[in-house]
Amino acid sequence: MTSRRFRKPAAGRARQLAAATAAGALLAAGTLTAPAIAQTTVVTGTVQDGGLDRQALRQSLDAVHEAGMFGIYSEVRDGSQTWKGASGVADVDTGRPVRPDMVHRVGSISKTFATVAILQQVERGAIELDAPIGRYLPDLVPGERGQKITVRMLLNHTSHIGDYIGPAFPSLLEGSTKSLDDNRFHTFAPEELVRLGLGATPTGEPGAVPGSYSNTNYVLAGLLLKKVTGTDAEQYITRNVIRRAGLRNTSFPRTPLIPGPHSKAYESWYGFIDPPRDYSVYNMSWASTAGAIVSTMDDLNRFYRALLRGELVGAAQVAEMQKTVPVLVGGGSIAYGLGLYSLDLPCGRFWGHDGGVFGMGTQSLSSPDGNRQLSFGINLMKYQKIDENGQLVPSPIDYALVDHVVVALCGDTAAQAKASRPQFLPLPSDNVPIGVR
Repeated sequence: MTSRRFRKPAAGRARQLAAATAAGALLAAGTLTAPAIAQTTVVTGTVQDGGLDRQALRQSLDAVHEAGMFGIYSEVRDGSQTWKGASGVADVDTGRPVRPDMVHRVGSISKTFATVAILQQVERGAIELDAPIGRYLPDLVPGERGQKITVRMLLNHTSHIGDYIGPAFPSLLEGSTKSLDDNRFHTFAPEELVRLGLGATPTGEPGAVPGSYSNTNYVLAGLLLKKVTGTDAEQYITRNVIRRAGLRNTSFPRTPLIPGPHSKAYESWYGFIDPPRDYSVYNMSWASTAGAIVSTMDDLNRFYRALLRGELVGAAQVAEMQKTVPVLVGGGSIAYGLGLYSLDLPCGRFWGHDGGVFGMGTQSLSSPDGNRQLSFGINLMKYQKIDENGQLVPSPIDYALVDHVVVALCGDTAAQAKASRPQFLPLPSDNVPIGVR
């Protein structure tokens, strides 16, 4: 463990942090992503075939590092063309550079993997999407609640089961990272996480829209998978999703270490950890099937391309994944389906997910046909600041990331797209947005 210590905030700053984390720490702690600064104009057209502007991609990636990100790596695909890049450092003390092929904790992107596994069982008739979860897990979700909440509600976050992150890491709601540090090597059982979430105040009635993003839903999904298959969920996902997609560098780590060449994972917690502390060594049982997977940017692009092209589940199940509802994350809203969300850019609609764990953030987006893709990873999280009203202030890093997303996915339309820059924060499910409640 690093010797850098958390700087105890003054009373005023502690209140600012508590105001932010009370609304968003349930998301921001690790398997969540980022809502909008303002609603983006809906675009229903298709992505233009603009090819890969390698110089613009390099410049936009370097701009993220120059804006303050320690390190970023990215892979962009357009059909058979691929561009890979990295900018910045993997270790701020030694200056070791980041590389495009680094293994990375991908957080809530794990939710897409878990959803694919569930839908494979739907195809086999072992699970019904609109059946109550109490049919499968009556002891864990008993009574009326178990009868009202369906499998679909878990996957699209309309179950309104509270998130377990706050109860598992209570000091984060009090302006301290003590519980974050105390649990570095603690093993959480998935049943324990679910009970913490079920014990939290519900965010609404089951099925109500908008939904409310909760990691508890996807730990429950993992326990459901175990119940119907008789196999540990992580083992099932590894065998039937990760290996089926041909991914060589994707796994659920067996130890607190990241397997393979990787960056350190720096957490700033909105400036309250100063300087940012490395959390690359961490027992990820707290994230379970909601966010424990590690991968590379190349593997993520391969995964989403295979998914969208019907190679992991059939077209009918992909269509179910793309039936979206509004889901609240922090103070914003995303269009969330089953383990996927949509993002509209000036050049078209993209599908994917993002994720954040302590110190690492990731986003992966693909065109509907899987032809145009972007996956990027960053090694500094919660780099924004909190103002005196407890609201998150966007960082220059956010705007540089948006520019990289647009350049990567919109090709030759990038100049036009940047001129009308869509107003969203990157990593929508993992950041506390503007207008924290």
